[in-house]
Amino acid sequence: MNPANVKCPARIRIGTRKSRLAVAQAMEVKNRLLGAFPFLNQEQIELVKMETTGDRIQNRHLADIGGKGLFTKEIEEALTGGRVDIAVHSMKDMPDTLPPGMVIPCILEREDPRDAFISLRVRSLAELPQGAVLGTSSVRRQSQILKMRPDLKIVPFRGNVNTRLEKLARGEVDATLLAVAGLKRLDMAQAITEAISTEKMLPAVAQGAIGVECLESNHHILQVLAVINHPDSFTQVAAERGFLKELGGSCATPIAGLAEFTEKGTLHFQGLVASTDGAVFYRVEREGAPEDAERMGRDAGAEVKAKAGKILG
Repeated sequence: MNPANVKCPARIRIGTRKSRLAVAQAMEVKNRLLGAFPFLNQEQIELVKMETTGDRIQNRHLADIGGKGLFTKEIEEALTGGRVDIAVHSMKDMPDTLPPGMVIPCILEREDPRDAFISLRVRSLAELPQGAVLGTSSVRRQSQILKMRPDLKIVPFRGNVNTRLEKLARGEVDATLLAVAGLKRLDMAQAITEAISTEKMLPAVAQGAIGVECLESNHHILQVLAVINHPDSFTQVAAERGFLKELGGSCATPIAGLAEFTEKGTLHFQGLVASTDGAVFYRVEREGAPEDAERMGRDAGAEVKAKAGKILG
């Protein structure tokens, strides 16, 4: 959409979590808006920082305390209450279904979706010694790591990026895994020991993608967000979230998915559902037209659900 044809509000309030990474992502959205609408100044786009339930509870698995929605609940309540105009999210943290009346019409250009292996002791996952301790609270990462290295000991490992790296430096674990995208956005790519290829470890659905949520009824904001939306990234995320939605998966189930454009211009999707111990894996692939992205993902999800019903509960 041409920005010249859009009636942009004089003030835009962006809801975001307080963490350093969340604020960096919100700033990326702010900078895109400033670039698209030069008549806006810094003061007209305000960051409203909030602490969510997921931020406050750091000592338990997400699955045990309510799942991914704990990172979005307070921000979405602010949207509904009119305290913010848009909300910025890491799309991998978003539940498969949004609250009624809310939409995500905008995905920024996606960053590297891979997982980062980080260790101060070895140069790669393969070099970890027998029985080494790896810290992660992601069941998706746990299952794929255990499939490759069943000898490793996996321990819960929550907290923001800096907290996890501090725990690593103290020797609480031999290694950990974080998203490459998050480290890049924090200018901490130097911490990456090895970026694990997606052939070895399939990323979380929508990993590396920043999404912007708003009320479906806010037509002015919908037009504004259309200007900064990245169509290819939006299409990739649509396929991956279609897969997740069909599975009805939670953060208690290891689910992974990645959609990529081929040289032919088609969309190729890979999906995965596994047991937490890495013993059982169900993989699926699809390729088709980009305009069929969500349907492709849902079709792949239906196939896996028929095979992996017991894992999905």
